[in-house]
Amino acid sequence: MIRHIVFFTAKEKTDIDQILEGLSVLTSIPYARRLEIARNRKGDQLGNDIDVVVYGEFDSETDLAAYKTHALYREAIRSVRPLRELRFAADYELSKDVHFARTAGLEQVARRSGTAGRE
Repeated sequence: MIRHIVFFTAKEKTDIDQILEGLSVLTSIPYARRLEIARNRKGDQLGNDIDVVVYGEFDSETDLAAYKTHALYREAIRSVRPLRELRFAADYELSKDVHFARTAGLEQVARRSGTAGRE
């Protein structure tokens, strides 16, 4: 599975709702397993520059490529590009690139507290 994450900053804070609306058309593209468009809650103590987040999950590189060439993707770009200041994107493959894919720490806490194996 491929995870696709994109961060946007708005040129003007008054344009954030319009950016969200422009990106919302992406949710109609059929190639994503999951696609979320959200306003950043800005709860980070070290930096809150990001205004909008796009999070997507795709079964393959082929599906991600098809998503990026879809007509609705191009429509979203046309409507959002004039409103955004910055765009940062990252893609990674869950099976190859993630180093900590398990919740081993949680399992260890459960074992130490004596709750492991109890239902």
